[in-house]
Amino acid sequence: MKTSRGRVTKDGIRIHEPEDFAGMREAGRVAAQILDEVAPMVAPGVTTGALDDFIRNRIEELGVRSATIGYRGYQHASCISVNHVVCHGIPGAPIPMSRDETISKDLEKRRADDVLRDGDILNIDVTVIVDGWYGDTSRMYVAGKPSKKAARLIQVTHDALMKGIEAVRPGATFGDIGHAIQSYVESQRFSVVRDFCGHGLGRVFHAPPNVLHYGRRGTGPVLEEGMFFTIEPMVNLGRPETEVLSDDWTAVTRDKQLSAQFEHSVGVTADGCEIFTLSPAGLFHPTWKAA
Repeated sequence: MKTSRGRVTKDGIRIHEPEDFAGMREAGRVAAQILDEVAPMVAPGVTTGALDDFIRNRIEELGVRSATIGYRGYQHASCISVNHVVCHGIPGAPIPMSRDETISKDLEKRRADDVLRDGDILNIDVTVIVDGWYGDTSRMYVAGKPSKKAARLIQVTHDALMKGIEAVRPGATFGDIGHAIQSYVESQRFSVVRDFCGHGLGRVFHAPPNVLHYGRRGTGPVLEEGMFFTIEPMVNLGRPETEVLSDDWTAVTRDKQLSAQFEHSVGVTADGCEIFTLSPAGLFHPTWKAA
């Protein structure tokens, strides 16, 4: 099916024109730049609300728009998901308590606000609109020093994303992407979240296809040059099940063990793919803090 901007497949996936890559490239660059700039702020004692305020201000200063402010009633420029929050954590909200934490007066006070403490891991997710194009990316950060388990979870999640990206090429299937991620994660004795997935994007925030982070080789729609979508695996230290809290946004691991996520927006090229959301400053992985 032909449209004014390319073709739409039988699965409802838009095939973009070669000139559209430039728009996605700029939107992705801006989103990644903002995540670079917030990185030095992540530290014990900082609030997630302050991180979101910084992101909101930078979006305004750069003359672009936030895709999340006003989206289905959401009022923040980012999602910030701490520790066992899988995704869609609300900045400035109390950080959910883990079941394995001993309740004390100090802990009760700390969990009544959004202050980061030493060892917290967090995902910050930002989507901006630049000249009508959506740049969507997220990455992991650490407040202070992570535990060995947390550091390994972050590394495996990052590597799982990259293995999924390596599977992107014309003629491959979306099942190939999911299989590459799932098989690697499970070989490392972690689990892949199945309740949330990547998505198509371009001049819209969310569009077909759903990009699952698990699956079988050779299944699902076939990739074609000009497809734009996100790959954003969420990996859990424990079991894959999640639950959404009463705010209707915050998703947490059901067993309250740690979760991590990395996300890139990509476009299928003639011989592979282009990553639109590469970090301009090389800060995509939190090991930059150790340099």
